[in-house]
Amino acid sequence: MKEIPNPLQSLNSIGEGLTTKIAGKLTSKFSEIQKFNKFVKIFPLNKKAKSKKRLKRIKALRKTLAETPVSAPAIKTQKQSPIQVYVARDASEIKEAQRLRYRVFAEEMGASLPYNAEGLDIDEFDAYCDHLIVRDRETLQVVGTYRVLPPEQAKQIGRLYSASEFDLARLEHLLPKTVEIGRSCVHEDYRSGGVIMALWAGLGSYMKQNGYEIMLGCASVPMGDGGHYAASLNRILQEKYLSPIEYRTFPKLPLPLDKLNATLDVEAPPLIKGYLRVGAKICGEPAWDPDFNTADFLTMFRLSDINPKYAKHFLAEH
Repeated sequence: MKEIPNPLQSLNSIGEGLTTKIAGKLTSKFSEIQKFNKFVKIFPLNKKAKSKKRLKRIKALRKTLAETPVSAPAIKTQKQSPIQVYVARDASEIKEAQRLRYRVFAEEMGASLPYNAEGLDIDEFDAYCDHLIVRDRETLQVVGTYRVLPPEQAKQIGRLYSASEFDLARLEHLLPKTVEIGRSCVHEDYRSGGVIMALWAGLGSYMKQNGYEIMLGCASVPMGDGGHYAASLNRILQEKYLSPIEYRTFPKLPLPLDKLNATLDVEAPPLIKGYLRVGAKICGEPAWDPDFNTADFLTMFRLSDINPKYAKHFLAEH
């Protein structure tokens, strides 16, 4: 396997308690954020910029990115643009992530999301999360995102997102050192692997700098074929990648595996494949999410289990 480039650009302020600084404020002013209708879209600086406000926003963002320390050579995507990964710094950057999520989940995948006049994917967990984003440094477009719910904020909201889909009883004792990730998506023009690696590098640094040991999240598989692909993938995952029995979870709305064809020769999608390569495990059979029409595999990754081949890339070990 070829050497994987390190996508870790600059995780500015990841270890400085951004949940307290940003998400905490959003918690008390969530309704205000939803009413924030004057968001300015980010486009390349050119003669077609139609307003001074937009120009000012673009110049400020370019200046911020230019001044951000770079710890590794820029990665090239299939569009040959360098990218940068960091935690969203303000409400407008969070909205950029939410807009990308809506585009991918609702417009591309056909998920049934609540109506939003601005085309944003928003739910109650957003106000409690840190939002990891990947930005194209040339176009300034947000091209990838993860949201991360740290344990302190999980206590504030009173539950994990995945608890709505799985019985997490066997994992309860692990939660004080666990971050939950979700709403992962990548812009359709940037799915060559670099953005996913950048998100993983960001997650690794986020966890290491904040002292978290475990990552938990739902890895979703589309069910456009009625679920046969998901059932066949489950067969493969059950054979090779199950977590130890003491970390097993149980879906609240199970995929009806006995009614599906589980004999197809399939490959895991890139995101799940990436999880497995670094050492993640699948916690049991998938749940069915009818709103997104996906089969969700609960995935657990412990930093102590990381494949040494990937440690220097995802934990910034040089």
